[in-house]
Amino acid sequence: DVAEFMEAAERVQRGGSALDPEVVATLVAPGERWHDDLTPREREILALMAEGLTNAGIAARLFLTERTVESHVRHVFSKLGLRGGEDGHRRVLAVLAYLRNREAP
Repeated sequence: DVAEFMEAAERVQRGGSALDPEVVATLVAPGERWHDDLTPREREILALMAEGLTNAGIAARLFLTERTVESHVRHVFSKLGLRGGEDGHRRVLAVLAYLRNREAP
């Protein structure tokens, strides 16, 4: 839909998100608590993902191999219940879960 695309483009131009604001609001709504089964390293990886670092950037920052970071990222996705798929945005959803936890009381 061209109108929806233009609305998203204008929202991004104003500094907003390309994602529909209602979808983002639903994803970051309080209620779901942090997943205690993440290891400290997995939480560290997720925090760096939230900063926008790529796997290569995370590897460089933590002095790890990219393969090790990829393994941690896979574990984060699995523990957060984010299954792969053609239309999935697991990295974005993982970061939203991280941000939701930081804002929860």
